[in-house]
Amino acid sequence: MSRYAIQATALGGDLLTWNGRVIVHNSRGELEFLLAGDVRVIECPRSIPPEQTIELRFHPQFSHHRFPLRREDYP
Repeated sequence: MSRYAIQATALGGDLLTWNGRVIVHNSRGELEFLLAGDVRVIECPRSIPPEQTIELRFHPQFSHHRFPLRREDYP
C-alpha cells in the first residue's frame, strides 16, 4: 500500500510531522483535496518506517473527517 506524505515547500521541503511522526495518508487525491497552501503531496520515502509515521485520520485537526472522503460532504 502506498503512503503519501506532506512536504512543506516553505519549510525547505521538510515533511510535516506531528509529535515527531511524519503525517501520512493512503490517498494522494484525498490529501490534495484537503490541503491548500504551500505544500506538495509526495510518496513517503521508504526509509521512514511505519512506526515513525502517523496516519492523517489520527491527527487531531483531521479526526473529524470520515475516511474515505465523500466529496459531496464538502460544499
